[in-house]
Amino acid sequence: MKFIKGFTFAPFARNGSYLKKETYRSLDNLKERVGINFIILVPNGLQDTPQSEEICYTSNSTISDTELEDIINYAKNIGLRVAIKPTVNCKNGTWRAHINFFDEDVHCEPKWSKWFASYTDFQLHYASIAERTGCEMFIAGCEMVMAERRENEWRKLISDIRSVYRGVVSYNTDKYQEHNIKWWDCVDVISSSGYYPIKDWEKELDRIEKVVKHFDKPFFFAEAGCMSTKGSSAVPNDWSLEGGIDLNEQAEWYRVMFESSLKREWVSGFAMWDWAWNQYSLNRAENDKGYDVYGKPAEKVIKKYYDMVVEK
Repeated sequence: MKFIKGFTFAPFARNGSYLKKETYRSLDNLKERVGINFIILVPNGLQDTPQSEEICYTSNSTISDTELEDIINYAKNIGLRVAIKPTVNCKNGTWRAHINFFDEDVHCEPKWSKWFASYTDFQLHYASIAERTGCEMFIAGCEMVMAERRENEWRKLISDIRSVYRGVVSYNTDKYQEHNIKWWDCVDVISSSGYYPIKDWEKELDRIEKVVKHFDKPFFFAEAGCMSTKGSSAVPNDWSLEGGIDLNEQAEWYRVMFESSLKREWVSGFAMWDWAWNQYSLNRAENDKGYDVYGKPAEKVIKKYYDMVVEK
C-alpha cells in the first residue's frame, strides 16, 4: 500500500461548513505546510443515546452530500488521495464506543438487528459517494468498541459495502483493541487510533505487529494525536484533560511516535487528528491547548517525518 501521509480534515462538520472559502484555504494550508498526500473526511451520523436504534445523517449537524462531493473533487484536483469515514456519535455526549445492546434480541428492548440496519444504511449512503467520486479508501466506522464483537454483522456490512464501492475498505478500531477484532480478514487494510502514552509506543507496536502479521494485511493509524496540554503525552486520548499549555510536550509526543513507528516496515502511514476547517490565526497558536498543530512546533515535526518518507 502506498504510504499514507495523512490528516483527518474538518471532521463532524455541520451543514454549510464546506461551502466556506476558509475551508478550501485551510485544506490548501494543510497540503502546503505539512506535505500530506491523503485526507480522511468524517461525515457525522447521530443517534440520541447509546441504546438508540436510529442514526440520522440528514440534519444540519452533517455536511450535505453536495459539499462533501465538492471538497472531495477539490482535494483530488490538488493531488490528494481521499478516504471517507462515516462515524456515528451520540447526541447525549456518550462516546460511541459504548453503543451496545443485549446479545440476543428481546421484545420491547432496543435491538442490534435494528441498529445494524440503520448503521448499514448510513455506511452505504457514503460508500456510494466514495464510489461516485473515486475515493481511494472507505473506512466503515470508527472506535465502535462494544459493537465490534458482533462479527457476523460486521462481515455482512463489509460485504454490503463492497457491493456499491470497489475501492479499498478499512475499519478504524480504537487504541488497545487491535487484537480483539476477529474479522480483520474481510477488510483490505487494518487501521486503528494511535493515542498511546509516549512511554508505551514500543510495547503497543509489538502487540499490534502480531495482529498485522497474523492477518497479513496492510496497517496504518487512521487517527493519531496529542493535545498541547501539559500532561497530555501520558494520556493523549483524554480530550478533557485540564492543564497549562505545553507546545513542546505535544511536539515530543509526535517525535517519539514517528521514531518508534517508522522502524516498523508494516506501518504504512498515519492520518493525524485533526485539521480544522476554521483555523485560528497563527498569532494565537501558542495559546491553543487542543489537538490542532497549526502553527505549533508539532506541525514542523510532522512535516519533517512526512518529508523523510519516500513514497512507494
